[in-house]
Amino acid sequence: MVKKKSEIYSALWKACDKLRGGMDATQYKDYVLTLLFIKYISDKAKVDPDFLIDVLAECSFDAMVALKGKTNIGEEINKKILQGLANANECLARLITKVDFDDPEKLGKNKERADKITDLIAIFQSDDLDFF
Repeated sequence: MVKKKSEIYSALWKACDKLRGGMDATQYKDYVLTLLFIKYISDKAKVDPDFLIDVLAECSFDAMVALKGKTNIGEEINKKILQGLANANECLARLITKVDFDDPEKLGKNKERADKITDLIAIFQSDDLDFF
């Protein structure tokens, strides 16, 4: 199904709204586009076994969804999701490992950070953003 630009734009704006206040607006893109990218490649890999990017189940968007609400969600995304994708796809290493989902200065400390990342994932978990 083809996604409407308005659905994608709406999700991007919602995600930016979640990040307001904790970091400079020029840094939103690093987090928002990383999440959108992981959602996209995870959905594509589910339906296309010949997809050019290797997305292991433990490094997928679904694995990220399973982390929602956990106090160490940022650390787990960095270690398991981002680093796992980078290890499986050398071409992605510099792209996705530069984003730190465990940064307390940008995302808040402890529960605030966990809640913010959980909310961001929920935005991209919307059925409107399934790329099947």
